[in-house]
Amino acid sequence: MTTLDARRHSSPQRGSDASTHVFRIGESVHLKPSFQYASLSGVYRITATLPTADGQPQYRIRNEEERHERVAPQDSLERATASSTGGTRAMLIKRTFGRG
Repeated sequence: MTTLDARRHSSPQRGSDASTHVFRIGESVHLKPSFQYASLSGVYRITATLPTADGQPQYRIRNEEERHERVAPQDSLERATASSTGGTRAMLIKRTFGRG
């Protein structure tokens, strides 16, 4: 087996599950705890799907409390539960209108 053959066998095939986006635009997610995202918490909203990089679908995400968007790979995201998104909405209403 040559080096080229080994690369073909180890890289994900086009159209495989590894390159499929599982989150949709507008969906709420959390960043999984990791060294890279240790200080980031809260609910993020998917604002765009991006091309695959290193075999991982990429997403543009945004937290309502931040002024910028972030790019995160699919394996660093998990779906937000209904209870976790409700707290963020209540906090946004309180901050906007002064009542909860």
